[in-house]
Amino acid sequence: MATAACGLSASGEDTSGEPERTGRIAGQITFRTLQLKPNFTEYVQGVIDAFEKEHPDVRVKWEDVPGEGYNEKLVADAQAGTLPDVVNLNTDSFQLLADRGMLADVAALDPKARADFVPGAWDQYRLPGRSGVYAYPWYVTPEILTFNARLYRAAGLDPDKPPTSVEQYFDHAERIADRSGGRYAAFMADPQGRLPGDWQKMGVPILDERRDAFVFDTPKAVEWVERMRDLYAKGAMPRESLTGSQDINQLYGSGRLVFGPGSPGFIKDIKDNAPKVYRETAVAPAVTGKLGHIGIYTQSLGIRKGTRHVDAAVEFAKWVTNGPNQVAFSKAATIYPSNSRGLDDPYFSDRGDGSDPETVARVVGAEQLREAGLDANTPVEWTNQVGDAVNREMHRAIKGDVRPADAVRRAQEAANRILRNQRDR
Repeated sequence: MATAACGLSASGEDTSGEPERTGRIAGQITFRTLQLKPNFTEYVQGVIDAFEKEHPDVRVKWEDVPGEGYNEKLVADAQAGTLPDVVNLNTDSFQLLADRGMLADVAALDPKARADFVPGAWDQYRLPGRSGVYAYPWYVTPEILTFNARLYRAAGLDPDKPPTSVEQYFDHAERIADRSGGRYAAFMADPQGRLPGDWQKMGVPILDERRDAFVFDTPKAVEWVERMRDLYAKGAMPRESLTGSQDINQLYGSGRLVFGPGSPGFIKDIKDNAPKVYRETAVAPAVTGKLGHIGIYTQSLGIRKGTRHVDAAVEFAKWVTNGPNQVAFSKAATIYPSNSRGLDDPYFSDRGDGSDPETVARVVGAEQLREAGLDANTPVEWTNQVGDAVNREMHRAIKGDVRPADAVRRAQEAANRILRNQRDR
């Protein structure tokens, strides 16, 4: 697909110019989603039916594909010229297509759209060095802090004063390790899940200003590895959690872990499977650090640049991501709207009496989303490949096999090799 840099896809499709609106909302378009059938068939089909009723000259062909091999399928379809008109993307698949010039600039096609979305979600779909935005944000999941308040107190900590920085989080984990006597741990090791978020929260620069190279090899990043290594040795993390062989839901649900996952969906799982621990669970805003960074997991809808029915594709993507439709989806699944008007729905502001963790988590997550900025997100350059390479070095350092400074240096070198290869393709 190297020809994409010259304005052509591998199929020969011209990708150099942006499509233009015609004012005619008509034609058949293909809509691809990622692993939404059968659980959300009724919801998605209902959204499609309502759109077709509103725009009788449009027909939407919906296809849903499994998660395994999704990115590879997108690249193959792009090469064959069969990419759907409206396609469900995560940050990895977005970069694969946007870097190759396969996606339309929705900011140009729909100049007023930005006002409808929370900044952190909208800005996630920019490209370095370019002014456009190449996908509509769809559903999102913000990071929150969940913890077992009973175990927190047992370690001599105040549940009303949870950690707000990574450094403080590590300090509390050390206290927990000292007081638990090995009966429970503080948190899972999981460097792949913690990075680059922890580094961003500590003020570690991830990329240079031009976003041409990773630059996280800093004293602060080394400090993070040193703290993780020391905490791991003290038992603040379950030994097997470094390899991912332990189930965090099971550990937390059995009362052997203080901090749970930073995901609102986790709360529902504990409610269903470990009601006793659910009643002991407290929810707080995510650890943000000095710069107020939180993590946001996003899904989006991209529009194929070469679509024959650009108005129908744009209007349909806007329809799926509008406030009411995103709120309805959020009530069917543990997700949040990227649409700021959707977040204004009372469903996301009513805490009840403040005693139900699931209700509090929904409100806390929504409050954070409203203020989440661009730097709250994992950079699109931090792909799964980059994460895997960094993770390998962090594993070795946390186990004590290599010096933290050497691990960070080697991780940056590996990440930059991957970035260069990605840019050269």
